[in-house]
Amino acid sequence: MRCSILHECKGRIRVHILRPDMTLAQADILEYYLRAKPFVRTAKVYDRTGDAVIVYTGARENVVRALAKFSYEDKAAQALVPEHTSRALDREFEDKLIGSVIRRVARRMLLPSPIRFALSVIHASAYIKEALASLSKGRLDVSVLDAAAITVSLIRGEQKTAASVMFMLGIGEMLEDWTRRKSVDELASVMSLGVDKVWLHRPEGDVLVPLSEINEGDEIIVRTGSMIPLDSVVLSGDAAINQSSLTGESLPVHKSEGSYVYAGTVVEDGSVVLRVDKTTGSGKYDRIVKMIEESGKLKSQAESRASTLADKLVPYCLGGTVLTYLLTRNVTKAVSLLMVDFSCALKLAMPISVITAMRECGAHGITVKGGKFLEAVSQADTIVFDKTGTLTHSTPRVAKVIPFGNNDEAEMLRLAACLEEHYPHSIANAVVEEARVRGLDHEERHSTVEYVVAHGISSRIDGKKAVIGSYHFVFEDEGCKVLKRDQKRFDTLPDEYSHLYLAVGGKLAAVICIEDPLRDEAREVIECLRTLGIDRVIMMTGDSERTARSVAAAVGVDDFHYEVLPEDKAAFVKSEHESGRKVIMIGDGVNDSPALSESDAGIAISSGAAIAREIADITISADDLYCLLTLKKVSDGMMKRIDRNYRTIIGFNSLLMILGAAGVITPTLSALLHNSSTIAIAIAGMRNYLPTEVSDD
Repeated sequence: MRCSILHECKGRIRVHILRPDMTLAQADILEYYLRAKPFVRTAKVYDRTGDAVIVYTGARENVVRALAKFSYEDKAAQALVPEHTSRALDREFEDKLIGSVIRRVARRMLLPSPIRFALSVIHASAYIKEALASLSKGRLDVSVLDAAAITVSLIRGEQKTAASVMFMLGIGEMLEDWTRRKSVDELASVMSLGVDKVWLHRPEGDVLVPLSEINEGDEIIVRTGSMIPLDSVVLSGDAAINQSSLTGESLPVHKSEGSYVYAGTVVEDGSVVLRVDKTTGSGKYDRIVKMIEESGKLKSQAESRASTLADKLVPYCLGGTVLTYLLTRNVTKAVSLLMVDFSCALKLAMPISVITAMRECGAHGITVKGGKFLEAVSQADTIVFDKTGTLTHSTPRVAKVIPFGNNDEAEMLRLAACLEEHYPHSIANAVVEEARVRGLDHEERHSTVEYVVAHGISSRIDGKKAVIGSYHFVFEDEGCKVLKRDQKRFDTLPDEYSHLYLAVGGKLAAVICIEDPLRDEAREVIECLRTLGIDRVIMMTGDSERTARSVAAAVGVDDFHYEVLPEDKAAFVKSEHESGRKVIMIGDGVNDSPALSESDAGIAISSGAAIAREIADITISADDLYCLLTLKKVSDGMMKRIDRNYRTIIGFNSLLMILGAAGVITPTLSALLHNSSTIAIAIAGMRNYLPTEVSDD
C-alpha cells in the first residue's frame, strides 16, 4: 500500500493513504491489521481523511514495512475485523449531528422570519403532543416543562428562543441515543463469539481443528466449561447450558438429544455431540442486542438517579415559574425560569461519563459489560482473588513428572495430556504444553470424559478407570491407593510445587509437579488497591494449606482460604454481602463461576475458561494485574465526575433561575446559558479519566 508520512516523532507516526477515498470497511481492515502487530501500541484510522495515526515501540522500519505489505484484499487482515465495529454507528451520528447544525444555520440565513416561525410551530407540535400524553396519564415530567417553555416562547413571538430550545433538546436526545446505542454495540461485540478452535467428532477420535474449517453438518463435541461455537442440534449427550448472554436466564437450561443450542452459550456441566446447523451462528449479535436493550443491564444507579431526579425537579421548576409570576406580575421574569430545566444536562452528562469510562477501559484491555459494574468497583471494599491463574501466572509450568508403580514417565505425561486437553484451565494447559514440548503425541485413548468441577477428570483407559485431579478427588472421593513400595517416595514429594495426581485402575500412576510462579506485580498491585480504598483482600484456592499459606504471605493478603470448593467461594461472597460489604471477585476457572456470579462485580482473566468469561461482568487482560489499578482508577474517576456533574448542573441552573427571577437575565440569555452549559458539561464528560502520555491525534 502506498502512503505518505504527514508527521512523525519518536514512537508516533501519522500517514496519509494515497488513494481517492476510503470506505468504512477498509478503515476497519487497516486499523485492526495495525493493532495486531506486536510493535504497535495503538492505532487509529480516520476514514474521512484517509489518515492513520500509529503509536509504536521499537524500530520505525517495522511500521513502514507493515504499511508497505498491507492490502485491503488480504484475507488474513480481513479476518482480524470483528463481525461488528462501531465505526458505521459513529459515522451515522456524526452525519446526523452535522446535518442538524447545517439545517439550523441554513434556515436562519436563508428563510424569512414568517416561514421560520411557521416551521417552529410545526416542530413544536411534537413536543406539545408528548406533553399532553404525559398529562393525560397523570405524569408531570420533563416533557411538560419542555413543551411549556417552547409554547410560551412562541406565544410571546420569541421564535429564536423557541427554536434554540428545540435545537438543544434535539441535540441532547441525539447524543443520549448515541451513547446508549454505542454502549449496546460495544457490549454486544464483546459478548459475540471468540472461539478459535473446536473438537471435530470423528469415529476414529476427536480432532482439534480451526473453527474456520467447520462446515454445516459436521459433528463437534463440546464439554464442561467450553463455549458452543456455532448454532447446532444435539445428537447425543446431556448438558446444562448457560444461556444468560442470549436470554438473560439466570439458571442453566438442560439440553439433550434433539435440542437446539446457540452459538455463544456455554456448557456449564456435561458434554454433548452437536451437528452444526449454521456455520455463521447467524442472528447471535442481534439476539444479544435485543437482550441487552430489554434488560437495562447497562444503566448504573447514578444514571437511573439522574433520570429520576430530572423528572422529580419538574414540579419545582413549574412551581417556581408560577410563583415568580404571581409575585412580580412580570411574564419575562417567569419565562426566564421556564427556559431552564435540569433534564438535558442530567440525562446527557451521566451516560456520557459512563460510556467514556467503558471506552477508556477498553483501550487498556479491560472489557466492561455495563456501567453499573464500574460503579460497583468504585464502591467495593472487599476483593477476593482466586490463586491459580490470577495471583499466579496464567501459564503455570510442569516442573517434573514423578511416575509410580513402574510406569513410564513419558507415557504418564502423554496420558495426562490426553485427559486434560479437553478442559481448558491454566493447569490443564500446562500439562498439554509440556507434552507438546517433549514431542509426545496424545491420540484419543479414553472413552467419555467426565469433568468434576473443582476436583478433576474421570474416564476409562483400556477398560480401567483413570482419574486425574486433586488429592481429595483421587484419594478420598475415588478411593485410589498408593502401592506400599511407593509410599516412602510419595511421602517425600517436593513441597515447593502444586501436585496433580493421576491414578489408573485405582492405583497411583504418577504425580505431576506444577510450578506456579507468582506474578511479579501481585504484591505491589494489592498494596496499591489498598491505597485506592480496598480495605480487605482475600485469597481463595483449592490448593493445600501449605501452598496457600506460602502464597498468601508472599503477596500480602489479609486472609486466605484453602481447599475450597466452588460453593465455598460463592458462600464467602454471600457472607460478605450479609455483612454489608461490596465485593469484587477475580478468577479464571470453571470453579470460580459461582463466586463471579454472586459478587457485585465479577472479574475474569481473559485467558481463563469460557464459562468464567461468560458469567463475569468485567474481563481483564492476562498480561498483568496492573489493569486492576487502571480499572479502579477509572471507576473512581467516573463516580467523582458524576458527583461533580450533579453539583455543577444543580448549582448552575439554580443560579440561572435566581438571576431570571430577579430580572438580571432575559429569557433568551437564560436559554442560551442553560444550553451552553449543557454542551460544555457533555464535552467535558468525554475527556479521559487517566492522563495519557502520548496523544493519538
